[in-house]
Amino acid sequence: MTYAIRRFWATLLTLAAAFAVVFFIIHMVPGDPAAIMMAEFSPTGKALADLRRDLGLDLPLHQQFARYLGRALAGDLGQSYRSQRPVAAEIAAIYHHTLYLAFGGILFAILIGIPAGFLSAARRNSWLDRLCMVGALSGISMPVFWLGILLIIFFSFHLRLFPTIGVGDPSQPLDVLWHLVLPAFSLGLRGAALIARVTRSSFLEILGQDYIRTGRMKGLSEAVVKGKHAFRNALLPIVTVIGLDLSQLLGGTTVTEIVFSRPGMGTLLIESVLARDYPMVQGTMLMYLIVIILVNLAVDLAYGLVDPRIRYE
Repeated sequence: MTYAIRRFWATLLTLAAAFAVVFFIIHMVPGDPAAIMMAEFSPTGKALADLRRDLGLDLPLHQQFARYLGRALAGDLGQSYRSQRPVAAEIAAIYHHTLYLAFGGILFAILIGIPAGFLSAARRNSWLDRLCMVGALSGISMPVFWLGILLIIFFSFHLRLFPTIGVGDPSQPLDVLWHLVLPAFSLGLRGAALIARVTRSSFLEILGQDYIRTGRMKGLSEAVVKGKHAFRNALLPIVTVIGLDLSQLLGGTTVTEIVFSRPGMGTLLIESVLARDYPMVQGTMLMYLIVIILVNLAVDLAYGLVDPRIRYE
């Protein structure tokens, strides 16, 4: 409990520091939001000054940050400069699409990476080991956008098994899942390759330990030695890389969303940056930071479940 409380306060401090960095960096980007918003109307200097005052952009930067932080703590992330709608409402309308994509990607990464790494280590130096490691190297080297295009060409255009673009009908869960398969697979393949390599290395290290040799000398079968004793003790680095990969996937869905024409936080963030939509950029980054920090906290707490010998003080 003490550890969880300490991590909670550390999480709040980390979130506040990261949010401050994002706020000041986005305000240092060249460009005037007021001028971008009124570009079609050839505004006068007075009109621009009035709009900046209405948006609060005429205030010193530290005052803008204090005002925004106070509103954010109250749950008000402001209004989008582009759409004039609440930022929280726009994020809530699409954030689940990004979560579906990221968690679908990590699910594929786990289902492919852990068995591949386990089999590769269990059959070390065999043709299966070489095949798995060549596949892992190919997965790490393959750009996400290129893989996405190949999947669309083969599975959508030629075989016509999966939809090409979109997120499906929200009222039909199976249709949503069907639209999610190709994007999640293309996003998760790189993570699967990384998990496979880490699983293989961790598993081989454990197989060289004295207690594994002792178990074999006692007459335990290879299935028990590798599947029960070795595998569980090899999980700590695997859990770590899964948490890091999930954090990376949450922040790296943009390319996949563009290739498969899916709405999501990545495309929203890019459009907001180009439009100098400060409230929307800050709101999307805040959501990213919250989820990534919570994922890292969950990974830390999961160590105690994976290895009961770990105790938090």
